[in-house]
Amino acid sequence: MSLDNTEAASTNNFNHISVLLDETIEALQIKPNGIYVDGTLGGAGHSSEIVKRLDKNGRLIGIDQDADAISAASKRLEEYKDKVTIVRNNYSQIRQILKELNIDKVDGILLDLGVSSFQLDTASRGFSYNEDAPLDMRMDNRMTYTARDIVNDYSESDLFRIIRDYGEDSFAKNIAKHIVRVREEKPIETTFELVEVIKAAIPMKVRKKAGHPAKKTFQAIRIELNKELDVLKNTLDDMIDCLNEGGRLCVITFHSLEDRIVKTNFRKNQDPCVCPKEFPVCTCGRKSKGKVITRKPIIPTEEEIEFNKRAKSSKLRVFEKH
Repeated sequence: MSLDNTEAASTNNFNHISVLLDETIEALQIKPNGIYVDGTLGGAGHSSEIVKRLDKNGRLIGIDQDADAISAASKRLEEYKDKVTIVRNNYSQIRQILKELNIDKVDGILLDLGVSSFQLDTASRGFSYNEDAPLDMRMDNRMTYTARDIVNDYSESDLFRIIRDYGEDSFAKNIAKHIVRVREEKPIETTFELVEVIKAAIPMKVRKKAGHPAKKTFQAIRIELNKELDVLKNTLDDMIDCLNEGGRLCVITFHSLEDRIVKTNFRKNQDPCVCPKEFPVCTCGRKSKGKVITRKPIIPTEEEIEFNKRAKSSKLRVFEKH
């Protein structure tokens, strides 16, 4: 097992509950001697179930950019270290990572997107609107840019754009306006300071009916800071290309923007032809890379949602390489 110990953190409380665990393991159709990649290793919930199913010839590659995740996963997978390699990086670098490990193709890849329970529950990381902390939200704390920079440096129009597009918040314009007005007096430094600004931008009657008023804006800033949608959009093709014939890519998303990217990409890879419908035969020469296994996404059971509220919006989509 290889481990980048840089800034390794305490692992005691990495209690991320893996979403759609049984469904994902089943969808991967794990072969005992196969090679599998968990591109969002986290606390190794999914990975620990994958590695249990591998024999001495099987191999698991775990990728995460979060030092805390690397530390926790290493501890959890210690007993399987002979068949596990852990890499601190972003899954967008999958081609390069596999190349460095002298691996050509793999039998399955998993992505469990979004922010982990551990990241949300660690107040100092600045992901949560329920805890007061510096505005951070970096998934990789080697980055120098933080959520504070976005909140205080982005123009009003850019703030409006990301809150509207990534937060899908109907009060985006007003929230952006309030942020700019408040930061003219003094910089917005903490999560609670930002929460107060957002509350002031949303009418009281709306706040009483809806969920937490800051939820959508915090999501938008986190996605923008970590370039989550760009990374996803730009990497799915690479992942499919890295699969062996019959290999599967399983992606768990947590909101509509991610799900739409995955759904569109899988469809495109199944049917890439761009010829006009009236053409009797395909002349564009684009070949299908495989098939979509999930016509509709797999969603959690009522029991899982009861047990883990954060599973509520999760969706699993699966693609199989030809």
